[in-house]
Amino acid sequence: MIEQLTPDFPDYELIDTGDFEKLERFGRYTTRRPEPQAIWHRSLSDDVWASADASFVKDARSDDRGQWHLRRGVPQSWEIGYGHADMRLRMRLALTSFKHVGIFPEQAANWDFIYDSCRELQAQSGSQPRVLNLFAYTGGATLAARAAGAHVTHVDSVKPVVTWARENMELSGMDSVRWIVEDALKFVRREVRRGSRYNGIILDPPAYGRGADGEKWVLEQNICEMLECCAALLEPRGAFLVLNLYSMGLSAMLARTAVRQAFGIPATEQLGELYFEDRSHKAIPLGTYYRFRR
Repeated sequence: MIEQLTPDFPDYELIDTGDFEKLERFGRYTTRRPEPQAIWHRSLSDDVWASADASFVKDARSDDRGQWHLRRGVPQSWEIGYGHADMRLRMRLALTSFKHVGIFPEQAANWDFIYDSCRELQAQSGSQPRVLNLFAYTGGATLAARAAGAHVTHVDSVKPVVTWARENMELSGMDSVRWIVEDALKFVRREVRRGSRYNGIILDPPAYGRGADGEKWVLEQNICEMLECCAALLEPRGAFLVLNLYSMGLSAMLARTAVRQAFGIPATEQLGELYFEDRSHKAIPLGTYYRFRR
């Protein structure tokens, strides 16, 4: 059954959407930035939108880059928190030239699943679960697994992003994450040759990307090999997988079909869309997810 999930995230609010933009609150500051899926009209007044603390303006020469215009006194960087059960995370946000701020708040629904799965695995086995986070960005999923007591390997090809994730770990009062700056597919190929095993794997691949040494990643061309490698790495019993395909807007059914071909049919599975509603109850889809437990 396809499900829609929205996390309970007090430090984040989707205020309004429309005319291909979204107005959001991260902690104490509000941001205004492009949102291609907001095809409807705004609900709130122009004055509300103009009062955003930070507004992103696209560069006319680029589809991806731009710059932020800040109100006086607004910092370039600040912190927010997230909690679930006994998990308490702190993360640093920053305004990047690609309109991102260092967090995808809809992914908090997956952080809850990762934390709960790791706690359950540890209770069942009495040992520390081993979790692999690929295309791991600034580490929200890494922190969720580590908060549950897992030994986490965090893989991303961009060194400054891995440094950012390490800062988030320290802000959250954690340590002992294994940091890997490398192309994700290259890393899992080597792990398969080594005979490594993990109790949980998290995959958040972009549509396109470059590895640390210039390796080219194209989702449609590489995802099947990636899933086959991950199937060889995942323990056959009691393990979990999380796959996001938000960057392409691809369907949850597609994700399920590709995963089942590589891993077989799991004991339990969930699939659907991650979303938020704004104050006017306009729901905007922000990611496709598929996850299972063996």
